[in-house]
Amino acid sequence: MATLGATAWSQQPAKFPTISLNAGMHVIKAEVAAKDAERQQGLMYRERMGPNEGMVFVFDGPAGVCMWMKNTYIPLSVAFIDESGKIINIEDMQPQTTDSHCAKRPARYALEMNQGWFRQKNIKPGTAIQGLPN
Repeated sequence: MATLGATAWSQQPAKFPTISLNAGMHVIKAEVAAKDAERQQGLMYRERMGPNEGMVFVFDGPAGVCMWMKNTYIPLSVAFIDESGKIINIEDMQPQTTDSHCAKRPARYALEMNQGWFRQKNIKPGTAIQGLPN
């Protein structure tokens, strides 16, 4: 029984510090994953996310960045963002897959939102995201 409890505990969704980001007039409550362990955990094991909630992944510098959906239960869209805060490309990702979804050029950030959020808000490549951490 103790082993089961430890396993269940280890798969509880981690919560990260949050910040407010802006995509035009849209405000996003974004959890920040800035350390390696946080980026690896990401949104794993979450069962849902609020309509304007997301997670921003902060990388040490512009790099070739790819995301996947291992142990992630909710469909997501990811916007890869350059150092100036502009969206490079947006990709839809299916739950519990290990397909790689990559930035089309070096990215400093990746912003995951509920799948379709960017499309519904008419947010496209070239849109600036304000409030990103350094």
